[in-house]
Amino acid sequence: MPKLKRVSGKIAVRALGKLGFKKVRQRGSHVILKKLTSHGTTGCVVPDHKELAIGTLRSILRQAKVTPEEFMKAL
Repeated sequence: MPKLKRVSGKIAVRALGKLGFKKVRQRGSHVILKKLTSHGTTGCVVPDHKELAIGTLRSILRQAKVTPEEFMKAL
């Protein structure tokens, strides 16, 4: 498994956008993303912070059902 880089919330949203996620709404500093798949809808919440903690980023990727490898390629 590749080591995840520390990224900002905006960069994480942009990378997830490349993987097919769309911004549905934003409330405060939290951006809600959704993606329509053949198994239904997959969603995740990304805090729009200057730097995301690695554990937070890992949790976001788990919610989005995206592997760290896919995410690192999308950066």
